[in-house]
Amino acid sequence: MTEVSKDKVEKKGLIKKLKESVDDKEEQLAILSTFVRLGILIWSGAILTLAYVELPPALQVPKQDLDPTFIASVFTGVLATFGVQAGKKAAGGGGGGGISKQDMERLIEAAAQTAPTQTIRVEQAPVKIVSAKDDTDS
Repeated sequence: MTEVSKDKVEKKGLIKKLKESVDDKEEQLAILSTFVRLGILIWSGAILTLAYVELPPALQVPKQDLDPTFIASVFTGVLATFGVQAGKKAAGGGGGGGISKQDMERLIEAAAQTAPTQTIRVEQAPVKIVSAKDDTDS
């Protein structure tokens, strides 16, 4: 009886296991997109490594003479989707394009005094904006 049950058990692939463990289609797509981004990150990292590292002749891999600009932009773009910033920081510190936090707050205060506006400052992504249903239309 144990041999029959072993024959009936089918081998499950990674995608089939993922479908069974996560019921929501949006979660499945989010996990799949994470795997795709990881694949692109590994690929671009490997190509960048080959562009800058000279491998020993015993491996018989020819030297890669390519312009790594595009691959570096793909690499940093994918890193940014994971929330990693790979850019150089300014020597003055603070980041943000050369504007300090105090300067930004002063600019916001000055703008608030000149016109009746609303300033929305997003501290951390992702942000989901949903409109509220208006009950006055009924």
